[in-house]
Amino acid sequence: MYWKIIVPVVIAYFLGNISPSIILGKMAGVDIKKEGSGNAGTTNALRVLGKKAALITLVIDIGKGVLAVAAGNLIGGAETGYLCAIAVFCGHIWPCFYSFKGGKGVATAFGAILAVNWMLGLSALAVVAVGLALTQRMSVGSLLGAITFPLLCWFMEPGFIWIGSLMALIVLIKHGANIKRLIRGEEPKMSFKK
Repeated sequence: MYWKIIVPVVIAYFLGNISPSIILGKMAGVDIKKEGSGNAGTTNALRVLGKKAALITLVIDIGKGVLAVAAGNLIGGAETGYLCAIAVFCGHIWPCFYSFKGGKGVATAFGAILAVNWMLGLSALAVVAVGLALTQRMSVGSLLGAITFPLLCWFMEPGFIWIGSLMALIVLIKHGANIKRLIRGEEPKMSFKK
């Protein structure tokens, strides 16, 4: 019965490979990996492609996280769902379809976490929102969310704590350049008026 674990996890990884920001960028004649921050995610899509493209990117990235974990839960149970969460997350960050260069995984992680435990997902989102509201920097919200996530898992979904902590660590590592810019005071703010 290993197929009930292997098949959903493999599908989750390839689902994570779907990159709306890269696809929308190509449709607009732009290589998003060479523009702005070079990241294939929602924040860079907003800066480079505009609000509509950013919204589409956000919805699809969250949706693929939800779909991957929901399928894992349905086919193999909660533990398979946990494995699908990190598989879709890694598929987004290291997509084989795009030379293993994807986004930072925050939106996809959020979708996956929502499907694992919606209260955990909304609690993590609240932490991210506080960081964003206080600093107008999505990177700060993401970093704050990653740092506090293992603690949230401990209280709300203990079975997910090891995979959740690994996901949080990867988010921190992927934000290395942002951390350096924050230290230098060079991290750009998001404009909510545009």
